[in-house]
Amino acid sequence: MVQNYYISKDNELLDVGKIRDFIAKEYWGDGRTLKDVEKTIKNSYCFGIYTTDHEQIGFSRVVTDYIYFGYFMDVIIFTKFQGRGYGKKLIEHMLQDDVIKSLKTIALKTKDAHSLYEQFGFKRIGDSPLWMSIDRQKLD
Repeated sequence: MVQNYYISKDNELLDVGKIRDFIAKEYWGDGRTLKDVEKTIKNSYCFGIYTTDHEQIGFSRVVTDYIYFGYFMDVIIFTKFQGRGYGKKLIEHMLQDDVIKSLKTIALKTKDAHSLYEQFGFKRIGDSPLWMSIDRQKLD
């Protein structure tokens, strides 16, 4: 069902206003300002997914130390593109990224997408209703 698309790590392509509106109004409802979102993008490892006509489909970011730990945040697909498999493609792409593949632990919080992330090897952490992770750390 996924149409032609591309994924880029170029922050200049991101529609920051659209990202802010979706996060603050439609998903988390946490009141983030445009300035807040600009700062989070500047300080994160970001991915945008776009149509071949360059319309933004979705966004995600990773807060990371680039060696041991990465925290997936704001993994979103804009409403008009939901239900077409773009979220799966974005997550799949992120997990195949060289930086992300090298991390020992990847964590995230989700309020409603546990089954989606479980398809990619994320497991629930303890009895938390939100936290999930992929842990590649070896205990020697």
